[in-house]
Amino acid sequence: MNVRHALGIVVLLVSTPSMAVHVNLDVPPMFGDHAVLQRDMPMRLWGWATPGGKVIVTFDSHQARATAAANGRWQVTLPSHAAGGPYAWQVSDGKQTVTFQDVLVGDVYLASGQSNMEFELAKARDSAVEIAHATDGAIRELKVPNAWSVKPSARLPGSAWAPASPATAGTFSAVAYFFAREIRADQHVAVGIINSSWGGSRIEPWMDAATAQVNPSAVAARVAREDAAEAQLVDSTRRNLQRWPGVLDAGSDGDYARSDADEHDFVPIRVPDFWESQGYVDMDGVVWYRTHVALSPEDAAGGITLGLGMIDDSDTTYVNGVAVGQTVDAWNGVRAYRVPANVLHEGDNVVAVKVTDLGAGGGIHGESGQLFVANAKGTRRPLTGPWLFRPSRVALVPAQTKNQIPTLLYNAMIHPLLPVALRGVLWYQGEQNATDDLAFRYRNQFAALIKQWRNQLQQPALPFLFVQLANFKRGTDTQAGSPWAMLRESQASALTQPATAQAVTIDVGNPDNIHPNDKQTVGHRLALAARHVVYGQSLVFHGPAYVSVTFHGSLARLSFDDGGSALAIRGNTALGGFTLAGPDRDFHPATAHIEGHAIVVQAQGVTAPTAVRYGWSENPVDANLINAAGLPASPFRTDSW
Repeated sequence: MNVRHALGIVVLLVSTPSMAVHVNLDVPPMFGDHAVLQRDMPMRLWGWATPGGKVIVTFDSHQARATAAANGRWQVTLPSHAAGGPYAWQVSDGKQTVTFQDVLVGDVYLASGQSNMEFELAKARDSAVEIAHATDGAIRELKVPNAWSVKPSARLPGSAWAPASPATAGTFSAVAYFFAREIRADQHVAVGIINSSWGGSRIEPWMDAATAQVNPSAVAARVAREDAAEAQLVDSTRRNLQRWPGVLDAGSDGDYARSDADEHDFVPIRVPDFWESQGYVDMDGVVWYRTHVALSPEDAAGGITLGLGMIDDSDTTYVNGVAVGQTVDAWNGVRAYRVPANVLHEGDNVVAVKVTDLGAGGGIHGESGQLFVANAKGTRRPLTGPWLFRPSRVALVPAQTKNQIPTLLYNAMIHPLLPVALRGVLWYQGEQNATDDLAFRYRNQFAALIKQWRNQLQQPALPFLFVQLANFKRGTDTQAGSPWAMLRESQASALTQPATAQAVTIDVGNPDNIHPNDKQTVGHRLALAARHVVYGQSLVFHGPAYVSVTFHGSLARLSFDDGGSALAIRGNTALGGFTLAGPDRDFHPATAHIEGHAIVVQAQGVTAPTAVRYGWSENPVDANLINAAGLPASPFRTDSW
């Protein structure tokens, strides 16, 4: 009997005093059809069979045998194999044979982290062109579905390898795809990406219980409490939606753009604010907002600007039934639409906003000052609520807080991978830990996670390449400090560990969007790091790295490891991003200039400097130190205050 991808458990009842259990042969998804297996390392393969059953594994003329343990798991180790393929490999227990086709041997990377790693190629810069050219089927991705568990799981959630093609590549991790494309061109071997990432996740959920220093029983109790509380909130939302029969899990987008649309079943809602805080917890989908704006003849004749704050996630905005603006998938993007005079009239004008929420928070939010009507002269009137509100087509989706709870993602999305052979790890996470109380702690957590994964993958020198947080206006900087900058420092502290490297991205972020679409540059910088750390090539792979500081009178002299490329300035302008402080710890903007491998810094009013900081903010747009290869310097500070 030849079975392809045999799944499940079959219980056979035989006419004996005992019951024999027969388990269909099965293997984890990372070994299935179209897989990429790691070259030049002992090939570890495992799966499940009938407990006590004898299993034979055959791969390219090599064979290995194993006996399934009491839990049905078997594991074999085949000799190292050079890059190549495609191959078919088989596992047999004498009664069944399972064959897996189109398997390549090359380099396999585990890509993990939060939303900027999960960010799909379809959303990246120039996505249409990139997807159309994604024709190299030797670049492959296995996307691990978002999953969680209170206990370490043996089995990975259902998934399958996808060779890159215009039909499949749009869902690949953009960062990982661009990385893989460069490694493929450099190494001329297949590159497989195991994409195990979850947007919005903190680092603690990716650790095991010992590393996260938590009690598994306490974690399970927390999950039970939060699930019960969540169920109550969802029930409350369901009751609130009963006034609009048919909108839940059905309905239509509705037609409430017209100025004369029926408003009898609209209800007041506070604007700006998320609807979750106003009785509609866990509601996603299409919702309409309406408000009325009175205009004088002069204001109507001159046209207006309509400020709508931020809208989570997408909107189409109408005035008097005419579409005047649209923004797609930009939950934290500030809307300001110009409305021409031919749409307006004296007296009552109707603003209708169709909001589409894809998950988490929903509605018109932001600062009160971002909601306004401005006439041609720039005179503003507030446009804050209450507005009118009506759901049109919605679903109740429980909030995904599991990606905030220690161990849950590790248990379901990492533990089942162990001990797969890898060439390296790509890590892009940290935004969710960039808070006052978490950012400094992250340095110890990150170091512990690297050590844990290396130990459990049985590769103590496994290369670990990570992305430092990009520039972004988070709004959390204060005179006392910058959580975003502190998190970057915590990330960079991992460079003290062997076989690590970071891609600095403070020059390619989007200050107004935590998900910048330039993932090409990020993938390229990770690939440069891999070419040095993983493949041993001599090349410029990092920007200027701070080494030491000396103080002479009112001057601070900083020395750098320039990465093998001379210090330079981005944009051919004055060197920026530096601040200087004396014993009073009060930092002042500083001037700076390059002297060979050093930079000299001084600041007016600081006569006896004791500390220098560079790029020490969430959005260091003036930090323009690079090397001649164009790679940016990592933000740093010389103090430990």
